Amino acid sequence: MSQELVFQLSGTCNSYPWGKKGKQSLAAQLCAKTPGIDFQIDDDKFYSEMWFGDYPDFPARKLDTGELLADVLQRNKEQLLGKMVIEKFDSQLPYLPKILSIAKALPLQLHPNKELATKLHEKDPENFTDPNHKPEIAVALSKFEVFAGFKPLDKIAPVFKLKALQQFNPEQSDKWTDETLRSVTRTLLKSDLEMVKKVQTELSKTPRDQLGDEAYVLDLLPRLQDQYGPEDAGSLVALLCMNFLVFNAGDAVYIPADGIHAYLSGDIVECMARSNNVLNTGFCPPGDRNSADMFADTLTFKAHSRDDVYLPSQKSDKGKKGKTVVYKPPMSEFDMLKTDLGAGESEELVTSEGPGVMIVTSGSGSMHADGKEFQLKEGFIFFVAPGIPVKLESQDRVQIHMAVV
Repeated sequence: MSQELVFQLSGTCNSYPWGKKGKQSLAAQLCAKTPGIDFQIDDDKFYSEMWFGDYPDFPARKLDTGELLADVLQRNKEQLLGKMVIEKFDSQLPYLPKILSIAKALPLQLHPNKELATKLHEKDPENFTDPNHKPEIAVALSKFEVFAGFKPLDKIAPVFKLKALQQFNPEQSDKWTDETLRSVTRTLLKSDLEMVKKVQTELSKTPRDQLGDEAYVLDLLPRLQDQYGPEDAGSLVALLCMNFLVFNAGDAVYIPADGIHAYLSGDIVECMARSNNVLNTGFCPPGDRNSADMFADTLTFKAHSRDDVYLPSQKSDKGKKGKTVVYKPPMSEFDMLKTDLGAGESEELVTSEGPGVMIVTSGSGSMHADGKEFQLKEGFIFFVAPGIPVKLESQDRVQIHMAVV
């Protein structure tokens, strides 16, 4: 029997406590729409993510046989992965796509670069399950709130002149550098719980006019305290030092390796280099936190504004009819395509050198590929081998996100 070059997948949904509850979770809704799998939404359960890559945590499967996607790919590497992925990316999908449904802040985190990831994997393979870096993009499917990267230094420095915060910057220099910020971040994260609670209480009583443009901090502080309590230092780092950004559907952010971030709310398509390594230091129980020193030492300071994390879309030359945009992060593992079709419209996607994984995020239609016709419905996921062109047609309308090498 010849190898299928396009086939449908099922994803795996997980239940971290920051996810949305029951049917409010888009990740759960999309997972439940996969035909022929035994997934029922429990209205009392939180559903955070649906993964649909070949990574061993929460793996995708070939829908008609139930086989792990990883096993199918390894059995037919030349056809399904292609020469470039075999030679450059160790014969594995170089990306990991997901749907996230976020009701409250994810842990304050960064993903270690390759050098640190390799060391952590050798030292603690149970918690750092691979030696790879994990830069990522997030494409908003709804309103999306995120803390990402650091504010400009001249926005951070004045806030630490407030009485409640002077102790974290004892030199009270007007001229902050990135190393000042590293030191302050470290000190905040290493503060004991009672100290953090006291500072948050004092901060909440600060008159709005003393904060100027940063007065939004007073609006967000009670929300974060309600989620994680007044003793979590993550709230101080995120509110005082990081960009708080609000995006709309179709907007995207890029988080580099070692880039500090915490997603706060919304539904997104996320895609990252093939890794599950993470350092957490806030918005999680103390027992789940990694070393604040290692976290602070690893921080990079490339992002100091909204523009440094915003990833604009651009017209893609993959779409013959101009209905497709591409998000191109500054890394070699993947691009993300987004195709939007109105009623009765069509698009033709030209071939890629590596494999693609697509998900229908809304609407319905059909796909012609590898000599066959496939039904497209919300939540359907497909694997597309290298060198296979794809024709998409909508019924009412359809939106598709596709990770490609």
